[in-house]
Amino acid sequence: MSYQAYLDAIEKKTGKTPEELLREAAARGFTPQSKAADFVAWLTDDHDVGRGHAMALFGVLKNGATISDKHLNSGTAHSDASTELRLDGIARR
Repeated sequence: MSYQAYLDAIEKKTGKTPEELLREAAARGFTPQSKAADFVAWLTDDHDVGRGHAMALFGVLKNGATISDKHLNSGTAHSDASTELRLDGIARR
């Protein structure tokens, strides 16, 4: 599953874009310095998001929406089409 696919799955499950969830996280006091376990617990408890998917969103909180080009167009299951993740929602593509 590509990084973008993880974020898209979170949106499908919660009905909220990654951008909306990151704003909600900020309102709850989460920052790039927050502990991953606390962030994961919040997403699990409030939005029923699994650990792997929550960690993907935590990666965006911590590192921003630009990802490594390691899997860029690699043709593997982890292949992403861009190094820039879309946080504004599936409908906006």
